[in-house]
Amino acid sequence: MEVGASMAMPSRAPRVGAGAAGGRRSAFLGREKQARVRSLRVGAGSAGAAAVAVRARGTNPVAPLRCVRASRGSESLHNSVDEDLLLKRKSEEVMFQLNGRCIYLVGMMSTVGKILAEVLGYSFFHSDKLVEQAVGMPSVAQIFKVHSETFFRENESNVLRDLSSMQRLVVATGGGAVIRPINWNYMKKGLSVWLDVPLDALAKRIAQVGTASRPLLDQPSDDPYTAQRGEAYANADARVSLEEIAAKQGHGDVSKLTPTDIAIEALLQGGNFVNEHPTIHSQVGDLQVDFT
Repeated sequence: MEVGASMAMPSRAPRVGAGAAGGRRSAFLGREKQARVRSLRVGAGSAGAAAVAVRARGTNPVAPLRCVRASRGSESLHNSVDEDLLLKRKSEEVMFQLNGRCIYLVGMMSTVGKILAEVLGYSFFHSDKLVEQAVGMPSVAQIFKVHSETFFRENESNVLRDLSSMQRLVVATGGGAVIRPINWNYMKKGLSVWLDVPLDALAKRIAQVGTASRPLLDQPSDDPYTAQRGEAYANADARVSLEEIAAKQGHGDVSKLTPTDIAIEALLQGGNFVNEHPTIHSQVGDLQVDFT
């Protein structure tokens, strides 16, 4: 879900392809580091489906993200600059705390994930897109139709399993990923953040984009599976409430929030969790990182 005014996003996105290779990653502060690259193998969810290898590669240098509000007056420009400075300062604090730990977002806000990846010097992926690439189909809806939801879920778990062996990634997950306990085992190797969007705001977003590409959202609101998803989100390490952000800013309309507002709160809540749980370990291949 994208909330608020328009966002000028970088034109280049992280690439996913076959093989294993090295790549350079550009951090928000201008430092270049060699990306930690591993072969990411996505296994088939049922007999006969082909195994696909994908790899994570760092983004090329791009201009810093800047959120521009609807009004272009001096006050709005001042607010935008303040947001950028706060985002930069908070990212510097959290970058050290994370120590390369991956971030998993649950909730529908890919734009926020892209902002977090850029400011932290991470690569961004959406688990749904990786599954689509793995099975060679253009959409989750088509995978559901041609194969089954079970087939999709198995491939989704395989994707999250392999991503969990890597570092310096921001991963946006599909809405149904939270249902399978095994997925939480993978996401808990990093930092999981729930982007808690009010139901009315979510309904407006769904009405705008439709549910054709998100089959689970086409179910009635009283569906047991939908209710189970709502409860599962609470397993996340940190919660980012859009209603609470809006209240702190002195208004009750979450539609006035920018993606940068939400990204700043995600860094704040994520940093708080890491500080409060200093003994958590992240298993990355054969490397175990202690966040003390």
